[in-house]
Amino acid sequence: MKPYKVPEIAKKYVEYDMIQTYTELPDFPDSRIRLLFTFLANQRTPLLHSELYSLAASLVQIGMDTHDMIDSDSGHVPEREMRSRQLRVLAGDYFSSRFYHLLSQAGQVDMVRRISDGVCEVNKLKVNFYMRMKQLKMNAEDYLTQCIQLKTELFHAFTGILDEKMVRVWQELLHGVGQCEVVLDELTRSEKPEQFSESWAYWHVLSEGTEEEKRVLMNKTGETSFVSSLLTKYDIRGQLAQKLQQSVSQIQAVASRLESDKLVRELMQIGETFVRPLMPAASALNERR
Repeated sequence: MKPYKVPEIAKKYVEYDMIQTYTELPDFPDSRIRLLFTFLANQRTPLLHSELYSLAASLVQIGMDTHDMIDSDSGHVPEREMRSRQLRVLAGDYFSSRFYHLLSQAGQVDMVRRISDGVCEVNKLKVNFYMRMKQLKMNAEDYLTQCIQLKTELFHAFTGILDEKMVRVWQELLHGVGQCEVVLDELTRSEKPEQFSESWAYWHVLSEGTEEEKRVLMNKTGETSFVSSLLTKYDIRGQLAQKLQQSVSQIQAVASRLESDKLVRELMQIGETFVRPLMPAASALNERR
């Protein structure tokens, strides 16, 4: 199989001095792109454009993620922050347009259509997601499910070009990797009380908390110390770490059913990347005991 070099190739499209000076970009969606590349390159007849398709998907995903980072606050902001916001708008548009250019140059018009349809579906999901949050029609598991959908929807654009016998495994692993990414994001977020609002932890406490805790959360009057106490009281990090471990185990169990040893090894490595963040947490837990 051709070596996986998509992150390195993508750098020339996303690393610009002005962007790095004035703003931050989202992380490269490495696990999902690596999973996509692995499946595309391990067909009965490996796809000639496996690397190109994976690169295009990565740029579109980074473009959407960059737009998601834009602060919608309409109030006055410092000049540097305004410049950062403007650059994110432009950068997101640029990344999203590069996939079209790359695929068009290669004559891959059908893939342009597939990915564009995928972007439309993602945007529909986002509208529904934000409306449900605004209306408080959400619980922790709903939140988790919809975040996984948002992470993985674009990648379903490639399902139709995979070998039929690989489709079910691809869908199971895509969902598993998306779940790992979401839970890991939430685990990282749980270490920053200022990011508590509308997180998995927020919706969990809104469902399981006392009436007083719910009142404070809904009125958005809780201070950092209050949020920290909730994170400890409801063992948010412990619950999320357990969910992450379960998700990794599911990925590895599905991967182990495959016939190709090469494919199994690659997929096991993807699963292992999610285990590493759990090691410090496990060590800290053992020390407390």
